[in-house]
Amino acid sequence: MSRLRALWQASVNATKRAVVWNSEDLFPPSERYIFNFNSKDEVKKWHLYSDSEYGGLSSASLEITDSVSGGDTSSAGVFSGNLSLDMSEGSPWRIRRSGFCGMRSKKFDGYIDLDSYDTIAMKLRGDGRTYISTIYTENWVNSPGQEEDNSWQAFVYVPQGSWRILKIPLDSYLPTWKGNVIEANMEMNPSRVVGMSLSLNAEGGVPGAKTGPGDFRLDVDWIKAMRSL
Repeated sequence: MSRLRALWQASVNATKRAVVWNSEDLFPPSERYIFNFNSKDEVKKWHLYSDSEYGGLSSASLEITDSVSGGDTSSAGVFSGNLSLDMSEGSPWRIRRSGFCGMRSKKFDGYIDLDSYDTIAMKLRGDGRTYISTIYTENWVNSPGQEEDNSWQAFVYVPQGSWRILKIPLDSYLPTWKGNVIEANMEMNPSRVVGMSLSLNAEGGVPGAKTGPGDFRLDVDWIKAMRSL
């Protein structure tokens, strides 16, 4: 092969690769996994928090179990624990509300871009309590100098019993600050998602849901981003 022909062939191959890459970028799949709780390594992507950090007595754990039936695989995540409204004696903290636990993903390596999707879907098996799904996005709403991520929240009610796939439109997530809804007209920036969480409180939630102190358990098979159209 002549040098000229070799250069021409290399240029054609590079163009083909560019076309393929651009096609995938312009037409992403209709759904993508964000988290898939089918491996014990998944636990390493999350950290737990509760009111125990502020003198409360609530507790939580997250584990991957192989004895869960009904999921897409034989493994699933189990987020469980106990909600307590009590405080440790002599605690220096003066929090206004106890009785909460959560599991929050560690920050992504940079961010994930969900701009091509309009829905968060989760395959869950619950206990009749209301949980809170939170999406954290790169800070662009708060005032300059604030380091906190922007948080957007939606209720997740999971009746007790069988597995269910719950779908939450991204535009149903409300902007919040320290658990309180921000009364302002703002839009999420789904192209800069830096983390997610699932949490619950002993009090509050949707009408008819189980409330109050006591044990809780939420089985999680996967969390996906989906495009409905």
